[in-house]
Amino acid sequence: MKPWIKIERIPGVLASAYEKATRLVIGSYYRHVAEEIAAHMARGSILDLGTGPGYLPIEIVKKSSDIHIIGVDLSRKLIQMARSNAAKAGFADRLHFQTGNAGRLEFEDASFDLVISTGMLHSLKEPVNVLQEIYRVLKADREAWIFDPAKVASQVDRKKWKASLNLRERFFLLLFQLFGLHKPIKTYTREQATALIEKTDFKNYYIDVLDSEIRIKLRK
Repeated sequence: MKPWIKIERIPGVLASAYEKATRLVIGSYYRHVAEEIAAHMARGSILDLGTGPGYLPIEIVKKSSDIHIIGVDLSRKLIQMARSNAAKAGFADRLHFQTGNAGRLEFEDASFDLVISTGMLHSLKEPVNVLQEIYRVLKADREAWIFDPAKVASQVDRKKWKASLNLRERFFLLLFQLFGLHKPIKTYTREQATALIEKTDFKNYYIDVLDSEIRIKLRK
């Protein structure tokens, strides 16, 4: 796989612009993923890695009163937004958001019934370490769902998104582009994803490619 610049954390100066983009696809993307997850699991504990501003966990708990979710992200600003969004939606008691590194999770072994991640895999510097951590915190006979890249960028109304940005957000986006830090997303192929998984303890997995999104389902 050819190397490319990977930024695991959404920079704080871009957090608000990123939040505005994700907010635009709640109905077209996150709500549909939430329906899939709720149909798969009606109750239990979920870990959402790279949770961002928390819109997917909020949509999931709307579907079931017996699901509790912990969302983890490297960005402190996005975690603050996620907590605020959960409180506004009335789900602060069932959603917990914390800053953390997916490669060094602060949870005990076999803690979760489902681990999910949308749009994080392509940004990881050490994806095998993260996959192995997912294996560790997942309960036996449970699954992890990794969708990457999430169909956020492709579904955002870019004209509407750009119109929502303030001068500060536009400035930092332009700055990152000028310095080559804002790169086009490069996705894993089925073969590359398989090679990563085979370096972990996961033995049962399924990989599907839908349009530009690779979907990986791993069973412990």
